[in-house]
Amino acid sequence: MDDVGLLDQFLSYLRLEKGLSSHSISAYKTDINQFLGFIKHNQLAQVTKTICEHYVHDLSVSGIKSKSVARKISALRQFFLYLKKIQVVEQNPFLETAMPKLARSIPKPLTEQQVDLLLKQPDETIDLGLRDKCMLELIYATGMRVSELVGIRFNQINLNQGVVRIEGKGGKERLIPLGEVAADWLAIYLSTNARQNKKSNQAYVFNSQKGHVMTRQAFWYRIKKYAKEAGIYPLPSPHVLRHSFATHLLNHSADLRVVQLLLGHSDLSTTQIYTLVAKEKLKQMHSEHHPRG
Repeated sequence: MDDVGLLDQFLSYLRLEKGLSSHSISAYKTDINQFLGFIKHNQLAQVTKTICEHYVHDLSVSGIKSKSVARKISALRQFFLYLKKIQVVEQNPFLETAMPKLARSIPKPLTEQQVDLLLKQPDETIDLGLRDKCMLELIYATGMRVSELVGIRFNQINLNQGVVRIEGKGGKERLIPLGEVAADWLAIYLSTNARQNKKSNQAYVFNSQKGHVMTRQAFWYRIKKYAKEAGIYPLPSPHVLRHSFATHLLNHSADLRVVQLLLGHSDLSTTQIYTLVAKEKLKQMHSEHHPRG
């Protein structure tokens, strides 16, 4: 089987056995194709550690960010791990390839006042505004990823229990409380045009004006629109609302492991980055309110 055939087989494996999203699979395909272009006529079984190091060096000097280089190495490690599993290669040449050092980025969430201002922008008296209001309230109340939000189906929502069942990365499921405000807006939304557009429990809850499934890009555009109207700069991305959800919970003394479960993080260290933001808030509060602050 040629390289393209092996790549297609690997992508099918990621989709069928690992349950990865189409977005993740597309990223794998792009990263691996880039490497196949680099090795040109060399066969995958002939790839050595030296070739891998040369490739990573070329990526680095080309100006690609360290985070992107690390993602590409990770994708290639998984690809060669699969090739070893099906006995195409004897060793995984990327196992000993050093990952670039990543600067620890601290998310910059919106303040609670900014979030409140943003959520007030949609005009819920019209269908489009009601949809946007519901989506904004839902993502802030649950901290779900944007891809999870736009992919919600009717059978994932249980208003009686006040929870939403999220299908996260790798097909992992988690239940998240909706919160009273988000649940109320969702009930209003579901009782209007969304219910009329429902064809089955498998139908998507949020659709575009043309009746198609909402995309991540379309939702981002809506957030930027409302942020501009609210005077919030720099313009937040949809992911900033997830950052804000986590940080605001920790600011109000939520347990870190509870936040981890709500966010769907498999590793607690991923969640711990939000504690850095929360600590800054504590320092600020101490400075403002302690007599010797």
